[in-house]
Amino acid sequence: MQKTFDKLNFITAGMPLRTGKGSYPDAFDILKEMNLDGMELEFVHGVRMRDEHRTFVKDMSKDFVITAHGPFYINLNSQEPEKIDASVQRIIDTASVASQAGAFSITYHAAFYMGQDKSVVFEQVKNQTKRIIDVLEKENIKVWIRPETTGKGTQWGDIDEIINLSKEFEQVLPCVDFSHLHARSAGEFNTYDEFAKVLEKMGNEIGQYALENFHGHLAGIEYTAKGERQHLNLQESDMNYKDLLKALKDFDVKGAIVCESPNIEDDCKLLKDFYNSIK
Repeated sequence: MQKTFDKLNFITAGMPLRTGKGSYPDAFDILKEMNLDGMELEFVHGVRMRDEHRTFVKDMSKDFVITAHGPFYINLNSQEPEKIDASVQRIIDTASVASQAGAFSITYHAAFYMGQDKSVVFEQVKNQTKRIIDVLEKENIKVWIRPETTGKGTQWGDIDEIINLSKEFEQVLPCVDFSHLHARSAGEFNTYDEFAKVLEKMGNEIGQYALENFHGHLAGIEYTAKGERQHLNLQESDMNYKDLLKALKDFDVKGAIVCESPNIEDDCKLLKDFYNSIK
């Protein structure tokens, strides 16, 4: 959690596709070759990482930025207590393993509304987040815990909910998935002014450190009136990534942007190159 950044880093969601059946050493060689800044460890189907891989990635974290994405099957607002307990444990496991692998931050989709009032769900997510933070503090696990802005109206996690939760806990910050904001609103959050408002709100309501330890996601996205349908390559979508990158530069945002396009490393390179070209 103490990692400080001097710039915005562009990292891939998982190993670059060019890695093929290769392993972490190959993946980091490709990142270096492409002048990319790191990767998000994808624990989306379960938190599994061999000890030697943790050690290797931890070593690479001296030169690369590492984050992690928790399992997809998390719902802190499940109507079944055992599913809540399992969700809490998955987030703790993600934080623990990610920390051992040198990650500075983890993210996950926190909950579904399950037809309940938003304020009721917020309290439930807050209570379960406290359980998670209590364990991490006890075990001295220092990574940022970040619920992600979600892409569908059935999922807990609009920008206000994520910011409000971050104000409750020192170890919690937002993971802003700009594609999800765009899809969830069926086409909004796609202009320079809208991006700037999100960043301004984070800086004003949480503090400047939220923009100096940033963790966000970006991809092209297909959506309907109900929200996210699927990720697309940036240039095959209407995602206004150029104005977003301009806003990130103008607000001097530092930390990590994770590219989640299907062609992860190519779009990651596209984003970094455009960002660096902005005067």
